Amino acid sequence: MQHFFHHFHSRILHNPFSLSTMSSSLTLPSFSPIFPNLSQRSLSVKTHNFPKSRVFATISTGSQSSIHEASLADYKVSNAFLFPGQGAQAVGMGKEAQNVPSAAVLYKKANEILGFDLLDVCINGPKEKLNSTVISQPALYVTSLAAVELLRAREGGEQIIDSVDVTCGLSLGEYTALAFAGAFSFEDGLKLVKLRGEAMQDASDAVKSAMVSVVGLDSEKVQQLCDAANQEVPESEKVQIANYLCPGNYAVSGGLKGIEAVEAKAKSFKARMTVRLAVAGAFHTSFMEPAVSRLEAALLSTDIRTPRIPVISNVNAQPHTDPDTIKKILARQVTSPVQWETTVKTLLSKGLKKGYELGPGKVIAGIVKRMDKGTEIENIGA
Repeated sequence: MQHFFHHFHSRILHNPFSLSTMSSSLTLPSFSPIFPNLSQRSLSVKTHNFPKSRVFATISTGSQSSIHEASLADYKVSNAFLFPGQGAQAVGMGKEAQNVPSAAVLYKKANEILGFDLLDVCINGPKEKLNSTVISQPALYVTSLAAVELLRAREGGEQIIDSVDVTCGLSLGEYTALAFAGAFSFEDGLKLVKLRGEAMQDASDAVKSAMVSVVGLDSEKVQQLCDAANQEVPESEKVQIANYLCPGNYAVSGGLKGIEAVEAKAKSFKARMTVRLAVAGAFHTSFMEPAVSRLEAALLSTDIRTPRIPVISNVNAQPHTDPDTIKKILARQVTSPVQWETTVKTLLSKGLKKGYELGPGKVIAGIVKRMDKGTEIENIGA
């Protein structure tokens, strides 16, 4: 598999998604989106401080929980676990995990839930099969949690795991982070991820849509580019920023005609380049709306608990502790832009000393290093 992070046009981030419009093997960072069609009024969120003791207070006012969002001032970050999203997958992943019984058993459990041999696809491919939305999402969830078990098995690993005081994940990786933080069981999380992949694939199949990475512009300029493209296409083809990945690298999602307009206009906005992403469709936009009701129904019947440590949401780059709020946010995540740039900035501003990227690839490490060269990031694969 090719490295996710290599030098190209002055160290531009690249992604493990195979690219559909370039003949080279270049790939750009994974874009799993989350979107803010979410007004705070629509959420019932409980406020919690995240004390070091990991004990959370919950306050309800009658039948209505008052809005409580752990404010970013309420917790400090020392060590963080970061989980990759779709696009980080690579044939061969999961092989190392077979040497650690507690990691290997996760694949056995997954096979029962999924109804196919996930480990075989992870180790042997073919790449096209592993890259499909319905397989890559569960594959990444299982392999990233297997990486936690590999870390636990090594000398000093348990202490590292205990030292983690915040976690987050890129798009699909948010589910992995919630499982790590104890918000739901491995099995329940995998069932959700399986459904999420299927629902997103079905929504993509229903309408022609796409994603493109715009490289070399700040987010304001990319928004202006989207506005210009949207003036030329009907409502049903409009585009929006779907992934605020890091400075100079933003993914735009929308109708096929809208994406083509973005590509045609990008040069005039002085973009360094655009790269069409080989994904099923316009993730993290309203094009994924058909997936929301299916996710809502599944989340409703899932036992979700207050995470034992803060889990930063992709939707608004804040942690949430109320299970009902987490359910609402996860349902809307597929139609909301991913606020990854803000998430990383927040971790850095809160004093992040060391980050661990758990799972295949080094996309997240590349993003963090791009935003702060001095931050220490360790990659733990499986």
